[in-house]
Amino acid sequence: MGKTPRDILRTKEKLAVELGLLDAVEGQILDAMVRHPILVERPIVVAPKGTVLARPKEAVAPLL
Repeated sequence: MGKTPRDILRTKEKLAVELGLLDAVEGQILDAMVRHPILVERPIVVAPKGTVLARPKEAVAPLL
């Protein structure tokens, strides 16, 4: 997919702000995402042609 944890962090999620993730390093963001899946932007679509963050929904078209 070529995205970092910061790229798929839901930055508008209240918990992300409360945990100080907007200024955190990648490892801290990833650890928080494992503990709190709500922090992960979604949907993430996995297909034989690749993986994309399906926001906007048109991002899925190349995988079809």
